[in-house]
Amino acid sequence: MSVTVRRWWQCALDVESLAVPAVEIAADEAARLSAVRGRPARVETTAELVRAAFGAFSHLRVNGRTVNPWAPLSGFVETRDGVLRTHANYPHHAEAIARATGASDRPSLDDVAAAWRVDDLEAAILDAGGVATRVRTEEEWREHPHEIATAGDRWVEVSPAAERAMPPAATMPLEGIRVLDLTRVLAGPSASQLLACLGADVLRIDPPRMPEPIVQHLVTGMGKRSAVADLDHHADDVLALARSADVVLLGYRPGALDRFGLSPEALVSEMPSLIVGSLSAWGEHGPWGDRVGFDSIVQAATGIADACRTADGSPGALPVQALDVATGAHLAGRVMGLLADGSGGIIRASLLGAARTLLARDRVAHDADIPLGVPVVNVSSPHGELLAVPPPLLYDRRTIERDVGEYGGAALAWTQ
Repeated sequence: MSVTVRRWWQCALDVESLAVPAVEIAADEAARLSAVRGRPARVETTAELVRAAFGAFSHLRVNGRTVNPWAPLSGFVETRDGVLRTHANYPHHAEAIARATGASDRPSLDDVAAAWRVDDLEAAILDAGGVATRVRTEEEWREHPHEIATAGDRWVEVSPAAERAMPPAATMPLEGIRVLDLTRVLAGPSASQLLACLGADVLRIDPPRMPEPIVQHLVTGMGKRSAVADLDHHADDVLALARSADVVLLGYRPGALDRFGLSPEALVSEMPSLIVGSLSAWGEHGPWGDRVGFDSIVQAATGIADACRTADGSPGALPVQALDVATGAHLAGRVMGLLADGSGGIIRASLLGAARTLLARDRVAHDADIPLGVPVVNVSSPHGELLAVPPPLLYDRRTIERDVGEYGGAALAWTQ
């Protein structure tokens, strides 16, 4: 079975041409890894699976109820001379916006922002530790110093290192593979979820003082175990897990974990056969190389929000968080590719690279949404009974969903 429907999202940008190839990379590499490990399998995707997985939040039901992943202070904000996009889904980022503006709810933020210049408000929020960016056109972004500095970077870049032993034969392609997940939000967690549902032993670790919103855990937590650890007190424990892992996924701001010995370079220098997936919003160099970012923020900065303006002329957004989910699928595929090659190495991926790839595609007509069936599965969770969409792969013609475990309830140890 293959993806035969060409268009299904209503958008001026060809989102399908970003989403489908990324998932197909994961499918192809999963099939190749299965064959290398002595258990050939048919791994594929469909239009229905891709569409559903990229819109997982909108399809999730927890005890029969819908969910809303967006916090009140997240969104577009009109200023005196432009539009700002804020991201406040994490409480500490919402608190930063409140410190910068004095606004603790959406109506007061809108009132306060109307008196600010957009660049000044962006700077104030960033200085307070928040996340925001001015909405730019594609032309404005092309002239931005960071785009100029990173224009030659690939979306996903693989740097192989030392050879690694091929794991013995297994039923699932990633059975017996240990994955340490130090990522946040959606791109990294969706990559590790795909690996977990293909058999990997995935342990995700979050900081106790900045927990992941439960709704994000429910969308990306299938098959994984979740633990919390304060690196200021448990860095040695986490490093020990990294040293005994096959794969480490990093998704914090570049440089944020370096002092704990958890930079890609430090890990591969000590363990050349380790596979390190390094995710960032803006890439790992250039003026914004150490800047925090999220899918919606990258959309706003690069011209995607401008290209997706609504009928009334307001900045808009892609119909799904395609930069995140496509990058996660692409990363998971490249991880499986290195495993199949018997190689360690570093895989670097950025949301900016995904945005650049999407914007380089030909524009498409504003077609109406094509109705496709939504594959849903019942999933158990300590946080409620879930009706969810499975990961976007079929393994020997079957979906690969798993139950979702308790957030923060696992020990700092491997099961395999």
